[in-house]
Amino acid sequence: MKIDLSGAKWFKSSRSVGKDACVEVAFLDAGVVGVRDSKNPTDPALIFTPGEWDAFIAGAMDGRLDL
Repeated sequence: MKIDLSGAKWFKSSRSVGKDACVEVAFLDAGVVGVRDSKNPTDPALIFTPGEWDAFIAGAMDGRLDL
């Protein structure tokens, strides 16, 4: 799937501390979500479908992604 990211509005979590080592998220057309490394904004972004993003957020919220 090819997604145009040129008009994306990227943001970091309000809980993000400092300017380094963060991920940025953009909500894109058709409900897809882009995720990129804030240190390398010109590198490729990961693109998630709405279902994939919902599963990721649910897993993060209930601790399934804790190390």
